Amino acid sequence: MNSSNEFSYFAYGSNMSVRRIAVRLPSATVVTTGFVTGYKLAFDKLSKKDGSGKCDCEHTGDVGDRVYGVIFSVAHSERLALDTFEGAGKGYEPLSIRVETANGGMYALTYVATKKQPGLLPYHWYKQHVLVGAREANLPEDYVRTIEAVISIDDPDVVRTETELRTYSAG
Repeated sequence: MNSSNEFSYFAYGSNMSVRRIAVRLPSATVVTTGFVTGYKLAFDKLSKKDGSGKCDCEHTGDVGDRVYGVIFSVAHSERLALDTFEGAGKGYEPLSIRVETANGGMYALTYVATKKQPGLLPYHWYKQHVLVGAREANLPEDYVRTIEAVISIDDPDVVRTETELRTYSAG
């Protein structure tokens, strides 16, 4: 699976988008898709940067709940960059989590929210990152529809919106 200089990372939010993660972590390569049981996808992680809702893999303990995502192989040399992008210690905490895949279970690093605020809404551009990644990964159609149904809002920072969406218009 991974060489000794790589680790597995389970992305379930905006980093599922291959184009987005490539900018952040150039070594990241898709390994497979999978899901974690006993968790649900929520958009209630408070963004320190803009006050909007970001994704969380929220523990419920209910075996009927699942969060789907993409497992990437990432160079150990990019771990600090990943911690920075994920806000480790500033709203997210790293967690080793068991991910069920078509080839059985495996452990991967993910990040779970520690600064949550029920009722938050994501910006349209953020939701777009999540949807692009979910579609690229061919996640279950009902799961994608659930993400599509999440209410999102305009970002008052038009430049940030254009910058974020430019990821999908280039190349």
